[in-house]
Amino acid sequence: MRTQFAKKGDIEHKWYVVDARDVVLGRLAVKIATYLRGKNKPIFTPNVDTGDFVVVVNAEKVKTTGKKIDDKIYYHHSGYPGGIKAEPLRERLSKEPEKVITDAVWGMLPKNRLGRAMLKKLKVYRGSEHPHTAQKPEILQ
Repeated sequence: MRTQFAKKGDIEHKWYVVDARDVVLGRLAVKIATYLRGKNKPIFTPNVDTGDFVVVVNAEKVKTTGKKIDDKIYYHHSGYPGGIKAEPLRERLSKEPEKVITDAVWGMLPKNRLGRAMLKKLKVYRGSEHPHTAQKPEILQ
């Protein structure tokens, strides 16, 4: 018996919708990263993008455990001396909740061009509406 390796033409990409309302951020990110990589499929191949598209709605209603809402800090550096910027999770959730979920998922994907291609299949929206109804996405629990 020989091992089957997925080829680009063999893969069928599905669409899934995830409701982030009252779901813990880390647990949501794990589930999304699994589907983006395609690890839920028997045809999974590490060096091929076998994953599916994931649409996340209600991004602003995601929750965290413990005191992370105040203690978790997102850092960004401009590259210049003294150019560090810090932003707490509460502030980022109010300004750009899509970025909170995207950053959490990106931390669980490979850091190469394949991981960047997988991240492009993640669509995150603030409200409960999304423009991908034509793709007939399935609801992911």
